[in-house]
Amino acid sequence: MRLGALALGFVLLAGCADHFGPGLVQLAAGRGWEPLPIQNWVVNDGITPKAIVYCPPQDCVRPGVAALLSFEGSRAVEMERALALDPARLARAFSKSPPSAKMKKPAKPASTTAVSRFKLDGTNGILVEIRAKEGDRLASTAILYARKDKVLSLAIAVTNDSQAARDYVRATWASR
Repeated sequence: MRLGALALGFVLLAGCADHFGPGLVQLAAGRGWEPLPIQNWVVNDGITPKAIVYCPPQDCVRPGVAALLSFEGSRAVEMERALALDPARLARAFSKSPPSAKMKKPAKPASTTAVSRFKLDGTNGILVEIRAKEGDRLASTAILYARKDKVLSLAIAVTNDSQAARDYVRATWASR
């Protein structure tokens, strides 16, 4: 459900911009991956989207979104610290319901969140899995990150399968 909302958000943003990013070499349009517009996006100071691609369900067995981002200055320091020290806190923040959806009585969580670390060719990685307590729904996010000089590079992939998220983030990282 969250993957669908994320994908819908990207598609809606696509209609607001006039420049499509370069795409990712290993997640090519010939395989169903479509670059999304990034030129007119104002994300935040210190955050630069390099490429964002999306593969819809009709084109991919495992639909998903992948992005290559860079962070500079204080944003790079903040993000690197958050990823290195407490990625579980970030995962909890992503899995919370929006404030408007909160009920007066605390409801039992409808999902569980698991965070694990991995390495890929010496690069630090994090896998965040948000699983519905009922049913088989899963949202999986894989992140690879490394700092070079003052720039933190980050590859991120979101899909409904943990292994696919790892595969997509590996391909995104290789395409940088």
